Amino acid sequence: MNSTSLRSVLGLLLLACVALGAAIGWHQLNASRIGQAEQQLKARTWLSVLPSERYDNQPLQQPILLRAPVLAHSTLLGGYRATLQGHASAVVLHSQTQGYAGPLQLLVAIDRNGRLLATRILRQQETPGLGGKLVEPGNSWLQQFVGRASSDTSDAAWALKRDNGQFDQLAGASVTSRAVIQAVQDALRYFDAHAPYLLTGTGDE
Repeated sequence: MNSTSLRSVLGLLLLACVALGAAIGWHQLNASRIGQAEQQLKARTWLSVLPSERYDNQPLQQPILLRAPVLAHSTLLGGYRATLQGHASAVVLHSQTQGYAGPLQLLVAIDRNGRLLATRILRQQETPGLGGKLVEPGNSWLQQFVGRASSDTSDAAWALKRDNGQFDQLAGASVTSRAVIQAVQDALRYFDAHAPYLLTGTGDE
């Protein structure tokens, strides 16, 4: 191979290396941006259960190690502490229960006094137009739990009105409705039983 051919081969190799490096760099840059966008979307979704005036920290960066997370009707997958001016103001519990067509995952936000701030469905496989209405825009069924606490709602009251309880049914979805009601009650009970630890990281644990 003469010197001209060698230079041509080396030039092609150098060009290939530059192109490969640029492709890898572009991929890493985009991957970083995609990761940041995904984290921002998760934060907006998960923190939508917390009124903005209730916290000034980054709750998702303060996960709580939950012990005994298997409850009567649901399982807690995680917990997060919201603070305001250095003091715990609320806790968000990530819960999973069994719906009609599959697992239901929901977020339950509870203030420091044990009252429910909001509930949001994260994942569901319920029948569209029935249990699937849980995630339809404008559906207000979950609003009936806001302000509730275990201390002022008897165990018997945590049921559908058709079962002699206090809660309306999501139309055509009694199994889904019961599952959510029981999961919310489980979360409030868990908070009451572990409040010092959930709020401060000390106490009964």
